[in-house]
Amino acid sequence: MRTRSSAPASEQSKPDQPSKPPLTTEKPGKTFILPASASDQARFLQLPNPQTGELTRYYFCPKQGIYEFTVVASSSQSPRSVLFTPKAETSPTSPDGKHSRPGNATIAKTAQLLIATPIDVLFFLIPLLCPTSSQAKGLFQPLDDVIDSQDDLPKHFRHVLYDESFRHVLQARAEAICDSVEAGDEKMLRFSEAKFLQELIAKAERMVALGLPPSMEDRFIRQALSTPLMSVKREDSSTNAASSNTTEGEATPQDDKETPATTASSTSVPTPSDVSTPATEVPPNAPAASDDVARLLRISTALTFMKDSYLSAALRAKVDELLSGSASPIDFKPMHDHLKHVAELRAEALASRSLGDFSRKRDVDDDEGAESRAEKKRRKEEEEKKKKVGESRGVRDLKKVNTTGMKKMSDFFSKAAAKKKS
Repeated sequence: MRTRSSAPASEQSKPDQPSKPPLTTEKPGKTFILPASASDQARFLQLPNPQTGELTRYYFCPKQGIYEFTVVASSSQSPRSVLFTPKAETSPTSPDGKHSRPGNATIAKTAQLLIATPIDVLFFLIPLLCPTSSQAKGLFQPLDDVIDSQDDLPKHFRHVLYDESFRHVLQARAEAICDSVEAGDEKMLRFSEAKFLQELIAKAERMVALGLPPSMEDRFIRQALSTPLMSVKREDSSTNAASSNTTEGEATPQDDKETPATTASSTSVPTPSDVSTPATEVPPNAPAASDDVARLLRISTALTFMKDSYLSAALRAKVDELLSGSASPIDFKPMHDHLKHVAELRAEALASRSLGDFSRKRDVDDDEGAESRAEKKRRKEEEEKKKKVGESRGVRDLKKVNTTGMKKMSDFFSKAAAKKKS
């Protein structure tokens, strides 16, 4: 007689049950990518942001320095997720001890990584060394006295400033932007705006030497230096039609869909002299940007990035004033003159467009206008997708029904018309 209390021998001999599905977390823990060469004394700290002064998370290693975190996330157009799985665990029920099963996995719906990026401690010292009053501008002080005079320093920032193994780095970076005098065995420092500007330019030149990111190179360098093409009016349409029929198969005419925003490098298309095509020509007074102008624009872009990321508004205005002055260590006048000339050519190209010329299907005003239209279209598509997700299948099917000639539902609940008295 068989009972239900004992399971069959085949089921008892099964080594493992199917593993549980991965756990999904709505707000998973942040994923940090830290430097492999960091020492055991490295810690996460809350330090004042050099630009705003607000406490922000940083990673400090006495041997490697301070790291900020750069967020790398997937775009809204192509969302991604991350699967976190721990190392496989050996199953104790397996007879040979070699059978393994995965641990509890976790799915993060938002694929976001925080990568530790080195940041110069110089930007943290600027608010301490740069005097706020006119009386303190001419004073030479040791670095220790400057730090001790700050009573409202955050606890974590004080830990960085008083770390003995990191003190030589602080001293060297402070001397890079300060005038110094020897006073016995101690070195006295005073903030120098000229040295600070030279240090920023040196950092920008190193960024240019290593190469700007492709996105910055394309948007701030190539697009800024691109010269518009001046369009040539099309001849009589009948002449064009006849010439295109006679020369069909012999030569390929230039594409009519080319917009005036294309660069001069795309105009090397051979066309026969006897064929009238909507060709474009580079104006004679539009010289190409020289290597020196491109280099100055790259340096200016790097300086703008550092100013907008790490300097306060008052210090940014002071740096701009020094760069535009006669004592500036670098002259940006050739770059400004070329950019002004390019802006004039673009204005002329925009004004020369004829309203009666329908050779192009549409005209693109500029890259910024195209980007704004694409952004509006993307937002509209996202809103439509959200609405469709919240709708049931029945509601979607009812929208497809042809309701022509049918009464609305509200008509059945309206008040009845008053009867006429006889």
